[in-house]
Amino acid sequence: MKAQYDIETTQRTLGPNEAKVVLSFREQGRDVVTASDVISLLKDQGTARKVIYNLRRKGWLTGLKGGRYLFLPPEYGPENLGENNPIALASAIMESSYVGWWAAASFHGFTTQKPMMLTVATLQQSPIRVVEGNEVHFVKLVPRKFFGFKKYDVYGRQATISTPSKTVLDCVDRPDLAGGPAETTRIVYGASTVVDPAELLDEAIQMKSTATMQRLGFLADLVGWKWPPEISQRLRDAIPRSSRTTFGRTERKTDDIGYVSAWGIFVHAAASDLLADVPRQKGSISC
Repeated sequence: MKAQYDIETTQRTLGPNEAKVVLSFREQGRDVVTASDVISLLKDQGTARKVIYNLRRKGWLTGLKGGRYLFLPPEYGPENLGENNPIALASAIMESSYVGWWAAASFHGFTTQKPMMLTVATLQQSPIRVVEGNEVHFVKLVPRKFFGFKKYDVYGRQATISTPSKTVLDCVDRPDLAGGPAETTRIVYGASTVVDPAELLDEAIQMKSTATMQRLGFLADLVGWKWPPEISQRLRDAIPRSSRTTFGRTERKTDDIGYVSAWGIFVHAAASDLLADVPRQKGSISC
């Protein structure tokens, strides 16, 4: 637990205007603040710009993007150590966004891997950013896929992260953002004990991606995730019979699973590779 202290006598010292800003944001319980907030509080743009510069230099604010900052309150202690909560940082950069894919899967406990890169879903394109040494990539989603997220407590910070079911679907939809085919398989297995298949199916249909539903059906079978028969049938009924998709590498090799007729999917990967990090195989795949 971070120690409280007198903000006027510690190493993160404050002048009068700086103290006014810090105390105001602390009383408001703010996590993210903007340059406009400071200008509004101090009623002078020049003074506000100087205060923002000093607060960043002294470790009270962490820059996220132009004019947007993460506030580090007095409870963070007297040392200027910055923010070491990558998920909270990534979540705070864009107002309408959520942390998803591999980082979300790790947060929900679906994998033991800790990705170095964080991927954030948005509705607008944004360049890669490096915040406090953390590389954050942004993926623009079409509106029909931008749902299924909520705020979670991450070491005392509120961060917007995809829900467990949406995390699975995002990873199946974009395995390249989830560590690849084998890691995506591990994520589906990890989710199989906690995610409700009915909820998963409803959200899969909402995404309106036939390829995602085909991969989901295949991976559920592969890891032995037993769904109620009526849910499995609903998934099959939602996939047009003529639909075909792929999973794995771009090219096929001798030991690959190959075509899985049950789901209309060409799997360019060996079962042993996909299941390498799955504790046990309970299911079977008919090609």
